[in-house]
Amino acid sequence: MRMQPAQEDVLVVSQTLDKLLVIDTVQVELIPEKKGLFLKHVEYQITSQRYKVSVYRRYSDFDVFHEVLLQRFSYRVVPALPPKRMLKGEREFIEGRRRALARFINLVARHPIFSEDELVKTFLTFSGSDVQIKLRDTYKKTGDEFMTNRIATQAKEYLPSDIQAQFSTSRELIRNIHNSFQKLRDRAEKMAERSKENATDLLMFGRELSALGSDGSSLPALASPQSTWGTLRQSLKSLSVEFAVLSDKAAQQGRREEDDVVEKLNLFLDLLQSYRDLCERHEKGVLHEHQRALHKYSVMKRQMMSATVQPKEQASVEQLESRIVQQENAIQTMELRNYFSLFCLHQETQLIFTYLPITSHILGAFVNSQVQGHREMGEVWNELQPKLGCLFGGNNGRNAD
Repeated sequence: MRMQPAQEDVLVVSQTLDKLLVIDTVQVELIPEKKGLFLKHVEYQITSQRYKVSVYRRYSDFDVFHEVLLQRFSYRVVPALPPKRMLKGEREFIEGRRRALARFINLVARHPIFSEDELVKTFLTFSGSDVQIKLRDTYKKTGDEFMTNRIATQAKEYLPSDIQAQFSTSRELIRNIHNSFQKLRDRAEKMAERSKENATDLLMFGRELSALGSDGSSLPALASPQSTWGTLRQSLKSLSVEFAVLSDKAAQQGRREEDDVVEKLNLFLDLLQSYRDLCERHEKGVLHEHQRALHKYSVMKRQMMSATVQPKEQASVEQLESRIVQQENAIQTMELRNYFSLFCLHQETQLIFTYLPITSHILGAFVNSQVQGHREMGEVWNELQPKLGCLFGGNNGRNAD
């Protein structure tokens, strides 16, 4: 049976990527607390563009927020938090975690459902002494989305008849997209790392030229009287300045590639991974519990059939009948939850496809970073070339062979 247009509209994520991205932008800045010589605690300044306010949060605050968010919206794409424990060097770990927390909170703040929920608003705006108590006391008692969504018990009516086939096809496609974007991210990370290594090499190259030019040793008697090494050596000292500039430009290129390209790839990968996690929750959670409940119900029915054949105490039979009725109610609730889970999964699948045009944003950022980087480096190299001609008698370095 064909759904009515009003019902179909319920399933559509009526957002474009551009609309999602302007819902909010949340800045996450590091505010370290120093105790002695080492960093002991890290605090983050969270600034929401939407609410025009800054609040301060620790990782443990994010942890509680994530716990409550996942409890209330277990049928939605809830991004994972970065690890709590240090996996790399302290500075590298702290910066990596800050970036991951920024990706997490921006994905949450831009989600069509989360963005309108008071839980998210509280985390982004509450400036009281203990946000963790506020989150737990206020939102853990309100029930999950199934309990509060007005159409939760009618979700089956809004689903297409081939929802399982659609879900299976979409899941496979998104899995392939995820794998491809992981490879793109890995390559982008290597390019950013090479730019940083290039910066180091250029700086060291200039320093070696400077060290060579600073050598004050006298020319030995065996040197040709026509040797220009003494004059040439003096000229080398000044070249370290240009190579330091080149090094700085290469470092900037690496940061652009990291901030503009790698971070955008990581943001989308976090969303794709959260979708895969959602699919597993659906299969291992609702479906698994439903199957267990059905198995338990079948066992009870067999026990009831046995009780009607073999004389049993009336009280035990009535107790078994009561348990069967309870189990039937539980199964009915689980079936409703299963349909609501599929309904949410349908919407979240559409959300993933709404995000797919971010590919053009990523490619644009990649091309722009390369154009800017090569232009800036080229300008310095072009300025250096005529300078070499003046320093070394007009050779421009072309007559070395």
